[in-house]
Amino acid sequence: MSFFDQFMSPVYLGVPLMALALTLPWILYPTPSARWLNNRLLTLQSWFINRFTQQLLLPLNPGGHKWATLLTSLMIFLITLNMLGLLPYTFTPTTQLSLNMGLAVPLWLATVIIGMRNQPTHALGHLLPEGTPTLLIPVLIIIETISLFIRPLALGVRLTANLTAGHLLIQLIATAAFVLLPLMPTVAILTTILLFLLTLLEVAVAMIQAYVFVLLLSLYLQENV
Repeated sequence: MSFFDQFMSPVYLGVPLMALALTLPWILYPTPSARWLNNRLLTLQSWFINRFTQQLLLPLNPGGHKWATLLTSLMIFLITLNMLGLLPYTFTPTTQLSLNMGLAVPLWLATVIIGMRNQPTHALGHLLPEGTPTLLIPVLIIIETISLFIRPLALGVRLTANLTAGHLLIQLIATAAFVLLPLMPTVAILTTILLFLLTLLEVAVAMIQAYVFVLLLSLYLQENV
């Protein structure tokens, strides 16, 4: 097996299982009830969602608060996908650049269209900082336009690269520990400890990358609202 086989989209009887991998996270969360009192799990879940939404929308104008449901759902979705991908015999959909770009491009484009529709002068004003020398105006406009169009690419590639690198590193160190066990047991045990620490780091990376993805989207939205 190649180390990169783990990133291939799984197929069963000719049917791609990507849709199943994307549907699964929603099954794992308890559905809120209409009762006055909920159980501990539902209360904890509601507290986390409320706190996250509050922190995310704090710098946004009231016009951007309409995005609360979308951004919070996206955050929970990405965290769950990233965390499930760390389990053995699982597939991580967020290691596919196509999926990440499919999430990043429409959401980024929506923020740009909102800015162009609501305040076109302010949105276009980002392309040229105030007080720019006349000779630099064409160059700066081109650079700022390129940086604007690179944003969705950076969003998608950042998420893909971080998760792919982490999974590859875990597999490489796990293979090294397995091979070294009969030859040098002491080194193999040290490698296993390193693997355990790396797994903890990957859990943190899985959560942080989902948060960064949504946070950057909220910052792009802030510029255009």
